[in-house]
Amino acid sequence: MRRFMVCTALLAAAGTVFAQAKAPASPPETATGTVGGKTVTITYSSPRVKGREGHVFTSDGLIAKAGGSQYPIWRAGANAATTLKTDGDLMIGDLHVPAGTYTLFVDISDAKNWTLIVNKQTGEWGLRHDAAQDLGKTKMEMSKPAAMVEELKYTIAGGKITLAWENEQASVAVTAH
Repeated sequence: MRRFMVCTALLAAAGTVFAQAKAPASPPETATGTVGGKTVTITYSSPRVKGREGHVFTSDGLIAKAGGSQYPIWRAGANAATTLKTDGDLMIGDLHVPAGTYTLFVDISDAKNWTLIVNKQTGEWGLRHDAAQDLGKTKMEMSKPAAMVEELKYTIAGGKITLAWENEQASVAVTAH
């Protein structure tokens, strides 16, 4: 009987350990802001640099080697497609974006001049970019963050949408239309 109780306790403990889910490598995140009274939300998965500083955006780096990647078009996050949802019409850079939900991609082919791509197709896995579904593209303003950014982060503030990760920061003006 004692062996039975010990075995039962061990099985219960093992079940508890395995039942605890491992945290995702690129956890889901949300950035929300108000632009001219309109709510703007970006939903994305936030990858980590994990010791690969200097090897994320290079032509032979992490993004270029992502399985199935359409490099230099980047899904601007990890896992499922990064989405932008707005409850009102916006101007993002020089691009008119009607109220709705869109997928975001970034063309990083020129390290000093990124281009934000707003795509009408939604719900897909993040690596699939169908250029025929692009609403449009707009240039982003590049800068260097004050310090290395370990976790990819979007912010919507100060009239800008900003994406920061590793040693890169890209912003684009956003206004209500």
